[in-house]
Amino acid sequence: MKSLDLAARRFVTAAEKLDFTSPWTLEEWMCRSDVVPNQELLLVRANMEAGRSHPFHTHPTREEIIYVLSGRAEQWCGREHRILGPGEMLLIPKGEVHGTYNPFRERLVFLAILSPANAPEPGIVDVSAQEPWASLRRNFPPCS
Repeated sequence: MKSLDLAARRFVTAAEKLDFTSPWTLEEWMCRSDVVPNQELLLVRANMEAGRSHPFHTHPTREEIIYVLSGRAEQWCGREHRILGPGEMLLIPKGEVHGTYNPFRERLVFLAILSPANAPEPGIVDVSAQEPWASLRRNFPPCS
């Protein structure tokens, strides 16, 4: 793709998205600076297999929306959690500790929308080994 093409791109097809396998999910990036000339938003579709998780972490410089497309999420925001299903979402304030867990049998697919796109580092901070986060899920089904 030429840089001129990227500078003018507004539509993104399935063939043009960027796939990345993270430790937690298959990430399908639709909106970030190497896909479109975004200014404020990031958008990724995450595919989390059964028994997997994105353990407790924070985005010190970004707020985030998690929107469930299919499956179910054991979604945490601070010390509160809910089971989210298709069509349900969570707003995560900047700097709030959160985690997404899939202790269920089906794949979880969700959108993560983050802003601002060009926030200062660190973009993400893992706190899953720190208390109280390390033991908060002690009585819940394990997820890796």
